[in-house]
Amino acid sequence: MAEQGSPTVGVIGLGDIGRGVAASCASAGLSLVVCDLREEALAAFTDQAIVTTSPAVLATQSDVVVVAVVNDAQVLSVTTGPDGVLSSATPGSVLVIVSTISPAALARVAEAATAAGVAVVDCGVSGGPAAAASGELISMVGGSEQDIAAAAPVLEAMSSLVVRMGDLGTGLLAKLARNVVQYGGWLAAYEGQRIAEAGGIELGKLAQVIRASDAKIGGAATLMFRPTVTPFGPDDHEGLVASMSAGAALAAKDLGAALEAAAELGLVLPGVEVTASHINDVFGVGGAL
Repeated sequence: MAEQGSPTVGVIGLGDIGRGVAASCASAGLSLVVCDLREEALAAFTDQAIVTTSPAVLATQSDVVVVAVVNDAQVLSVTTGPDGVLSSATPGSVLVIVSTISPAALARVAEAATAAGVAVVDCGVSGGPAAAASGELISMVGGSEQDIAAAAPVLEAMSSLVVRMGDLGTGLLAKLARNVVQYGGWLAAYEGQRIAEAGGIELGKLAQVIRASDAKIGGAATLMFRPTVTPFGPDDHEGLVASMSAGAALAAKDLGAALEAAAELGLVLPGVEVTASHINDVFGVGGAL
């Protein structure tokens, strides 16, 4: 393994994210070991890494192990299984879970890792395959400051932004929260397209104006400037509360008009209905309408 300060990194799972993480670590000059069951995936790294089909073999040669497989079952198999990382990992090494899994699965890995003397960092990533390939993932990490520091050379190699969200488990929760925003936004986009299409509007034109508008006023994160989602109280700035109240009233009016238009077009848009009914919550100015 590498000298302290320049860890050898092992990457398990060479799919869209893991392949990019491995390539980014190699480009950063880190010694690399990769593991995948697919020979064709391993073939791309034979000139720049040690390749293996065994997570246990990878663990014996790695200081920091990045797990980038798909789901709970795969994560548990490659970490806690008979041929898993924890069957042979060196005490003091670090396991970085970038897979989006359930909190329960993460807890099982952490329990087994603690028994083996191995640290765990949960690292939710955003940005997709393109960001992974260029070493520009957005990494949301959970774990102790010491464990994150030990994994820092790897996190920095694969990321354009690394944010410690809190203790172990918070990186995963941040990724799940980010996914809620992403998929909820896509539902809104789908329902908006339904109104446009039913009204005879070319969807490409709608997409064009939404992209241009978002560049001016921001997207889903526009209202994410407060440290809490609880409603404003008497100690909050009067002008800010008045502005947000006005924003909520305007949004309620606009959503009401959208629902009227949808009804005239014979459409039922449940996402818009839910948004309209909770728009005061969204703006922080009280309960549902």
